[in-house]
Amino acid sequence: MTHRLRINGTVRSVDVDDDTPLLWVLRDVLGMTGTKFGCGRALCGACTVHIDGAPARSCITAISTVGDKAVTTIEAIGKTSHGRAVQRAWLEVEVPQCGYCQSGQIMSASALLAKNPRPSDADIDAAMSGNICRCGTYIRIREAIKRAAQANGKGA
Repeated sequence: MTHRLRINGTVRSVDVDDDTPLLWVLRDVLGMTGTKFGCGRALCGACTVHIDGAPARSCITAISTVGDKAVTTIEAIGKTSHGRAVQRAWLEVEVPQCGYCQSGQIMSASALLAKNPRPSDADIDAAMSGNICRCGTYIRIREAIKRAAQANGKGA
């Protein structure tokens, strides 16, 4: 079945079954490999994208449920002020080690800052709790989110 999707501001048509996960449409059909497959069960957060600004696990999101909602992936998050600030802070704090989970981490952090520009540690923990980092860079992730929040507050 043909589905029309708004991905990163561009309308794309894809011919896939209704129950095809958004992750596979992004990676296999559209060739957008920034969003990663981790667990396939929405437990690790590696596949996080934004759907109408809210973080969503694309590995369990059936394409038929997306409809005309706006999908934002890691490839376009830097076009938003929050995403740009998070990406810059990620580099400054040297968050990644292996890097595999980082696109999902950045997407969750960007959604947090869009909703809450001054998050507390508890807010950060709650927003990031579904994102697993096998390398254990959680302290640097928190530091980068705080730095991004501070930078956004200064008009960065």
